[in-house]
Amino acid sequence: MRRVDTGQRRLGRLPRTTQILFGERQSLQNALRLLRSTRLPAERRRLEEGLLRQMIAIRTRELEAIHPGWDARVRRVARRATSAGELRRLTRRAPREDYYLLRLISDHPSAPADVLARLARHPYRAVRQNVARHPRTPIPTLRALCRDRREPLWYLVAFNPSAPEELREQLRARIQRQGQRR
Repeated sequence: MRRVDTGQRRLGRLPRTTQILFGERQSLQNALRLLRSTRLPAERRRLEEGLLRQMIAIRTRELEAIHPGWDARVRRVARRATSAGELRRLTRRAPREDYYLLRLISDHPSAPADVLARLARHPYRAVRQNVARHPRTPIPTLRALCRDRREPLWYLVAFNPSAPEELREQLRARIQRQGQRR
């Protein structure tokens, strides 16, 4: 399998964002669940459970250090009933390195247009991709995303039902031209 297929890239040292810390904590919690269903001597089970719990606690502290009250904030954003005003407040208070929370906000059905416009400039690609797909993204923001040369966000805008029809037609023609070159 090619590196591009697995999503792996050579980036050097990555920042310890909430996206990474949350993923690590989830993996450790899964390992703890699996450990409980494994036949092991009692002493070894206690030792490994203790180590996993310590590592989970460390990741939780790291998440809290980036953004105090992180778990409660993520639960609030995960609720579909969370209002646009609450999402706006959570976005304003979120540190830039809280990639996970901002990714959830950028995908929330109630995300307000001004929040999406702000998140369109976020350094995390998944946040910008969510903004390009979101039906509430303002048209000027969609047009700006189409001009971004760093990545093909224009492709996502081409299928955004909120993009103006003339813009979607231009982008679909671009897709066809690129397909013909290959």
